[in-house]
Amino acid sequence: MMGRSEACDLISKGCKGIIFIIALILHLSSHFIVQVGASIHEYQKEPFSRRSNSFFFHGGSEGLYASRVHHNSSPQDKPLIGNSFIRFESITFQRTKESAEKQNEMQQRTSLVEAIIIRVKDRAKIGGSYLNSEAICCTPDLAKDGSCKVGEVIIHQDPDELDGPKRIQTFFEGKNKETKMVLDTIEINSTGMYYLYFMFCDPELVGTLISGRTVWRNPDGYLPGKMTPLMTFFGFMSLAYIVLGLFWFLRFVRYWKDVIQLHYHITTVIGLGMCEMALWYFEYANFNSTGSRPMGITVWAVSFSAIKKTFSRLLLLVVSMGYGVVRPTLGSVTPKILLLGVTYFVASEALELVEHLGNINDFSGKARLILVLPVALLDACFILWIFSSLSKTLEKLQIRRSIVKLELYRNFTNSLAVSVLLSVAWIGYELYFNATDPLSELWRRAWIIPAFWTLFAFILLVVICILWDPSHNPTRYAYSEETGDDFEEEGISLAGSGIMVAGDLASKLDRKERKDLDCSRPPCVWAWRRS
Repeated sequence: MMGRSEACDLISKGCKGIIFIIALILHLSSHFIVQVGASIHEYQKEPFSRRSNSFFFHGGSEGLYASRVHHNSSPQDKPLIGNSFIRFESITFQRTKESAEKQNEMQQRTSLVEAIIIRVKDRAKIGGSYLNSEAICCTPDLAKDGSCKVGEVIIHQDPDELDGPKRIQTFFEGKNKETKMVLDTIEINSTGMYYLYFMFCDPELVGTLISGRTVWRNPDGYLPGKMTPLMTFFGFMSLAYIVLGLFWFLRFVRYWKDVIQLHYHITTVIGLGMCEMALWYFEYANFNSTGSRPMGITVWAVSFSAIKKTFSRLLLLVVSMGYGVVRPTLGSVTPKILLLGVTYFVASEALELVEHLGNINDFSGKARLILVLPVALLDACFILWIFSSLSKTLEKLQIRRSIVKLELYRNFTNSLAVSVLLSVAWIGYELYFNATDPLSELWRRAWIIPAFWTLFAFILLVVICILWDPSHNPTRYAYSEETGDDFEEEGISLAGSGIMVAGDLASKLDRKERKDLDCSRPPCVWAWRRS
């Protein structure tokens, strides 16, 4: 059979190999891929879809705050600071050859494509609903009373509201296959969730493709409105992790001779949390200033997030198993734990990458569901395994009458149970929030959803740090054989008629030398010490 020292070496080498592979992937990703569009929405020969009697292409949707400063100069000359806008750059429409040949070469304007900018709350003003019609494009019958023009999208303009839906028209000329949209900047003077659609009504334009890009900007930068508070939040969380790390480091250094292996795991999670929050803050700050998300920074932030989530769950699991408290090693269950951890990292990494790489609003709901399910199932596996392990650990401690350790694990179990109940309640709220807000009208509150989970993980880590705080008396939760601190806590129990069997008592008192496994300093070494 493999010795304990060999098993420790094998586990250590396996972990180092996994870390090396992850670092290599991140390094290669940061070099081969440059950046990803975000508030700069790119269109590369995108097709139009049919709806009612119109054809449309969704050009983007973001929460935008009203401009703080209004300028009298031309749109192209307006400064960026304090200004909120949507800018159209290099927008090109390309129709089919057959469509172009059907047009009259002598006509200056043949077919029309419109860019429609609308707030979510004004969506009823698009189409003929106010004319008791389901049509989106104006028909000859609807045009009889002068409500709209044939061939244009129906827009109900309210004379008393200056910030209603806006349209920008672009015409094809003669038999030209291609036309370019005039460079234009639309200033945003009212806060809201804005949608951009490119639309046409002429069936002859079927097969038309759109290329180019639009730039969306808020008064303080390019971050979409629903993401703007997260940058400040990550800044505060970075400070919170630094404060926690400082206190933990001071305790760790003060009692470094008495720390156990579990303290190194907690230190690792705190360090990963610091890096994660700092990277996310830097990634959001860069996004806010440039409008793009460099792939290298985003991949590093996403990967640190996935690694930290994995290590946090593994920490909860090994603590629940009584590692370093009830058992000195994890034994034969180690490969299963590592397999679950690696699987969770891969699933979490895939979900985070797809969520954060690409345009903000271009993530398919079905694709996200496919990636969310594995992560949810693995989280359920962690929860079941954690509580199953806690039950066994509590049972062992009750049998041994380890009063101090039993109280410690009861507090930990209660904290974990409360956290699970809060998680279930928040998931219910999140489902309700998404179900009642399909068009992101509540975008100014959307940042609370991801922020909760980050704050929640931090609070749970603080609880673990308090319960397993380094001290000069590590035996209150450190592993020892049955005759160690358990004997001190239990005292001398009476058996039968009230007299302890002399042989049992002598056996306990005579054990003054015992062999312990000391894994506090990697690699694992055998150490002899007096009890």
